[in-house]
Amino acid sequence: MALRSTVFKAEVGISDLDRHYYAAHNLILARHPSETDERMMVRVLAFIYNASESLEFGRGISTDDEPALWERDLTGAVQHWIEVGQPDERLVRRACGRADKVSVYAYGRGVEQWWQQNAAAFGKQDKLTVWLVDSRQSQALAALAERGMQLQCTLQDGNAMVAADADTLDIELKRLTEER
Repeated sequence: MALRSTVFKAEVGISDLDRHYYAAHNLILARHPSETDERMMVRVLAFIYNASESLEFGRGISTDDEPALWERDLTGAVQHWIEVGQPDERLVRRACGRADKVSVYAYGRGVEQWWQQNAAAFGKQDKLTVWLVDSRQSQALAALAERGMQLQCTLQDGNAMVAADADTLDIELKRLTEER
């Protein structure tokens, strides 16, 4: 018998002072049995940084032709493709061919080696932005994971303050790709 996904619900209030975006989102997250709390919470972080009414989660890590998150227009064309973790260079290249904009939120053990191996190829992709989530911050985010979460998030000057019942975190992403 196949293991089922675990459902997490998150009420996320977002105040993005950089983009002047203010909204509350009720997210339903299906965590695949092989997905960690850390990866799931980095997906939530990527949602927070890119929140819009049309941003949605992909079908999950078992689906190669869909990202972790994406934003599509009314015709179904992909406007923004968002991956988390350390995706394969071929997948990122393919995403750059399909979407107007591609973002990767890299985290985890071995991320420095992954970046060294892929930096040259990623530098050729003008639609791509790669962000590094520090391992201490991604692990602290994982500690906030609960089946029913309430998060308040404020973004200012590219930094995020994520507040939950248990803790408040300051998240500062490092941009790995050059600005274009």
